Amino acid sequence: MSALTLQSLPLFPLGAVLFPGGVLQLRVFEVRYLDMIARCHKAGAPFGVVLLTQGSEVRQPGGKEAFSSVGTLATISELENPRPGLMMIRASGAQRFRITSSDQLKHGLWIADVERLPADMSVEIPEDLKLTATALGKLIATLQQKADAPGQMPLQGPWRLDDCGWVANRWCELLPLPVQLKQRMMELDNPLVRLELVSDVLARTGIAG
Repeated sequence: MSALTLQSLPLFPLGAVLFPGGVLQLRVFEVRYLDMIARCHKAGAPFGVVLLTQGSEVRQPGGKEAFSSVGTLATISELENPRPGLMMIRASGAQRFRITSSDQLKHGLWIADVERLPADMSVEIPEDLKLTATALGKLIATLQQKADAPGQMPLQGPWRLDDCGWVANRWCELLPLPVQLKQRMMELDNPLVRLELVSDVLARTGIAG
């Protein structure tokens, strides 16, 4: 098995998009996911987050689920068991992947063979897009003032405010964009193009012109 591929990766289809470097907080209560999360946490193994395109996050009798073929690996950083049958987890977005084949097990869990996609190249933010980074820096400072603890922050360091991909990804998470658009942004291989598109959105909304 190549280092760039993963076999039988457990999937967690969600109505949200996870970006590399992003934060994911989940309440887990479905049997199919409780066991999976416990196993991943014990083994220090990732699971895959993919965007639902059909069906709902909670399994419905007779309901069909479909999801995007590109997702993001998630690694669990915190896990709590407030009561039996409930887990609260905080995970971090790692590498993107593309599904080559998938299968649903009897109890409803999806597993997939995937190939990892290359991480964003580090691209310095050009002069004409620096307002996007400045505005994000101000927003992070505001969020830090409001958060009682680091775990309450919707973003996590290290802050890479000079990097196109990192700044674009954080804006994609924070802006109220349609999930289909967030998915398309996440799938873009060019971090500079992703940031240019984010800059257009920010200019239209008056956040950074």
